[in-house]
Amino acid sequence: MAGKHRLGITVLLAAGVLALFPAQALAAGNDVGGNLAGLLRHYAGELYGGIVAIVSLFFLVHRRYSELAVFLLASVVVAWMVFAPGEIAKAAEGIGHQIFG
Repeated sequence: MAGKHRLGITVLLAAGVLALFPAQALAAGNDVGGNLAGLLRHYAGELYGGIVAIVSLFFLVHRRYSELAVFLLASVVVAWMVFAPGEIAKAAEGIGHQIFG
């Protein structure tokens, strides 16, 4: 009987959460691949930012300011190409329309 009682309480709690927060409860879905991809993209961005920061400190300590500027510009371009490929495609398409009409 205790098992049925626990099951009943669990069902009531789940129904209560669904009633109070319907959008949040239904929006999560079961998209494991999409959720994992988003999580890995977030961690990759943090790791990339950390590596850029460490290398930038090397340039600052050795007072290589012009090389630091080139490195930061290159790191922004690489990050744009890796983390926003859709925007790269739109930019390339726009450039193609400007050149070829």
